[in-house]
Amino acid sequence: MSEWDMATVGLILVGCSIIAAGLIIAAMLLGFFHSSSQFMLLTAIFLIVMGAAVVLLVDRRSGQDS
Repeated sequence: MSEWDMATVGLILVGCSIIAAGLIIAAMLLGFFHSSSQFMLLTAIFLIVMGAAVVLLVDRRSGQDS
């Protein structure tokens, strides 16, 4: 079994956050508007950006090593 590195964790974070944001948007479009849905959507967007930043940092570090 391969070892988990930061790039894998970042990619999983980005993927799950995109799915969560899609589900929140779908719920808002279907009329299941909850008072905290805008906060949850903003949190999902923040997690997407943070996951992408982790992936970019790991990519730059691996590029400098070789």
